[in-house]
Amino acid sequence: MRLKMCSIHVKDPSSAFEFYTGILGFESLMALPEHNLFIVKDPAGVGGGTVGLLLEPSDNPIGAAYMNGCHDAGIPAIVFGVTDVRAEFERLTAKGVIFQDEPSTGPGGTTAVFDDGCGNFVQLHQD
Repeated sequence: MRLKMCSIHVKDPSSAFEFYTGILGFESLMALPEHNLFIVKDPAGVGGGTVGLLLEPSDNPIGAAYMNGCHDAGIPAIVFGVTDVRAEFERLTAKGVIFQDEPSTGPGGTTAVFDDGCGNFVQLHQD
C-alpha cells in the first residue's frame, strides 16, 4: 500500500494552483478549470513517487470550518519536507511569502511555517 493522494482545503483552487506551482515549485498533475479541479505533485525526481495533492475547494461548511479553524489557531494544515529549511525560507521570502517566524531548530528537526494565502498555514520540515 502507498499514499496515492491527499488533499488540502483552499479558498480558491485556481489561485492555490498558481501559488503551489508558480511559487512553491510543485508540478501540475491535473488541471481542469472547467470542473474547479486542480491537483499538484512533487517536482520531477523529488519524493520518489507520484503523490497527488488535491487543492480541495472549501465550498462546504465542514471543509471551510476545518480550514478556517486551523488557520485561526495558527496550526499548519500540511507539512512539506525539504532538504534545507533556511534556503527555502530565503527563497520563498524573496518571492513575497509570509512566514510566521524565522526557522527554528528543536529535537524533531528544523521547521518554518508560512501562510499560503489560500487559507492555510504550511510547515516546512527538515530532519
